[in-house]
Amino acid sequence: MISSRAAFLRSFTRAMHGPRSIGATLREALLGYGLVMPSALIFLVFYYAPAAFLAYISFFHWNLFVNGNQFVGLRNFEILANQPLFWRSLFNTAYYVVVLVPTTTLLALAFALLLREMPNLRSGGLSRALIFLPHVTPVVATSIIWVWIFNPNFGLANAILGFLHLPQLNWLQSVTWALPSVMIYTLWHSVGLYTVLFLAGLASIPKNVLEAASVDGGHGWFAFRRVVWPMLGPVTFFVIVLVSVNTIQTFSQIYTLTGGPSSLAGGPAFATTTDSLLIYQTAFLYQHFSLASAMSLVLFVLTLALTLIQKLLADRIVFYR
Repeated sequence: MISSRAAFLRSFTRAMHGPRSIGATLREALLGYGLVMPSALIFLVFYYAPAAFLAYISFFHWNLFVNGNQFVGLRNFEILANQPLFWRSLFNTAYYVVVLVPTTTLLALAFALLLREMPNLRSGGLSRALIFLPHVTPVVATSIIWVWIFNPNFGLANAILGFLHLPQLNWLQSVTWALPSVMIYTLWHSVGLYTVLFLAGLASIPKNVLEAASVDGGHGWFAFRRVVWPMLGPVTFFVIVLVSVNTIQTFSQIYTLTGGPSSLAGGPAFATTTDSLLIYQTAFLYQHFSLASAMSLVLFVLTLALTLIQKLLADRIVFYR
């Protein structure tokens, strides 16, 4: 009985690891490509083909309503280089990213650490749900609500400032405070997602490592700085890249909070005109599709460069266990 079982296992092992016929290998490869093909076609049709066409028309004087389109080379990029509004939009985008990326990352990490320390499982689960809830709400609908909150006459924001005996602000109507107001909304809407990511990273840290650090006298800030923070390196890098890309591409809340379809968004005095918003306005309001394509290409290159820089820094400082 034992010998027959051993013979069966040997034959099964040879069948699994032995040489396979070309037909079987070909059938398996065709099956794999067949399963991947629907998703690949979706990406090809709706992502890669439009991106390639966008890069193509950025070198033309192209119009949707005109048959003849003239090749102009780098002329569109020269126009952008001499366009003050384009540089203003890049400055606003950079300011938006530089402020929001570290603020969102640190706030999400703080929330994650706070939620991990909650002793009551029920209250901890409710707190997780409340923090994550804004992220799943529609951006346009909640932006309209925040327009009311930021109203300088009867909004909740100024009511809170008045209760604290602080000066009232014009918020979205102020050149100084318009973009920070959008940042406040973006923080409220997005921080829950990154908190969940940090919670997953904290849950993946082995308990025996924390117990060993505790035995060696590592508590509080020392344990966080020497043990928890280094082991959260991969999650932190992923969060920073994700926040950076999402922040650069921000459009909906800026468009809705600063005017939307009823007026020219991006005000007051172009204080909230980011590159994404200017691309939309150039293409669909002013019908300069080639110029908007050139802006999109510049934004893509800047986003790629930022991601590569973050990757190079992460390779030096991130600890992968």
